[in-house]
Amino acid sequence: MTSLNGARVLVTGASGRIGPVAVAHLRAAGAQVTTLSIQENPALEAERVLVGDTRSQEDVATALEGADFVVHLAALAHRDIAPAYDVYSVNVVSTFNVLAQAGAAGVARAVVAGSINAYGLPMNRHDVTPAYFPLDTDIPVDIADWYSLSKHHGEGTARMAWRQWGIDVVTLRFPHVHDEAALLAQSKQHEADPRAGLREAWSYLHTEDAARAIVLALTANTTGAHAFFLAANNTNAPYRTEALLEAFAPHAPRLRRFVGREVPIDLTPARELIGFEARRDLPVPTLDLPAEFR
Repeated sequence: MTSLNGARVLVTGASGRIGPVAVAHLRAAGAQVTTLSIQENPALEAERVLVGDTRSQEDVATALEGADFVVHLAALAHRDIAPAYDVYSVNVVSTFNVLAQAGAAGVARAVVAGSINAYGLPMNRHDVTPAYFPLDTDIPVDIADWYSLSKHHGEGTARMAWRQWGIDVVTLRFPHVHDEAALLAQSKQHEADPRAGLREAWSYLHTEDAARAIVLALTANTTGAHAFFLAANNTNAPYRTEALLEAFAPHAPRLRRFVGREVPIDLTPARELIGFEARRDLPVPTLDLPAEFR
């Protein structure tokens, strides 16, 4: 594995939910970190703390000076966080600008914050169900919103950057990422309305695990452009996965059976490509699915 000891790492979007935790993990691994954020964050601790726009060629060029690796987290991270044009254009232009400049500058590897939404269903306004379970990287794509489109196109940008400049890119398709308190609150929502989590396979990831995955993706012995799902091993719905699928996706084929509350997502690429296994599963009890949902 590649060592980060003494390596210079640029982290964009470092003021977001994952950014400060990722910066702390990178520095603990010995990296010298530059952060680039759209707004000031006095709590950020890094060797260089910059304020700028990842759409700006000048701001990104300044931030990339001397960088060995890039972690690109900057994005408008939801369909409804801003007007559709802004969500799509900010995300697509930022990813292109960062990866193109990093590739042209000879940066060895970039890790990009992707999304489970890249396959289109979680925010889809139509009555659609995943084609099968577990979700995997070959699952059919059905995109009906601009945020999902931006994350899908970001993966294409990563492949282009690798082919054009030879920069290795790992895109981590994050599910809902948060701290334990927020994830437990979501679990309570799924207890009351489990159908709402179907298209995301009731998946989640603790922020600490997301940061660990970023470090592993930077240091893993892999080349090329890869995109794959990440998640905790179990769902944050307090019901058995088989019962949930039988109740809410009875016609979706199951390519295998699921034990207990096992998340119905194929996590094999995360294990094989970067050696990632989540450590922060939620302390959620396993309940019987109420009769009203069966």
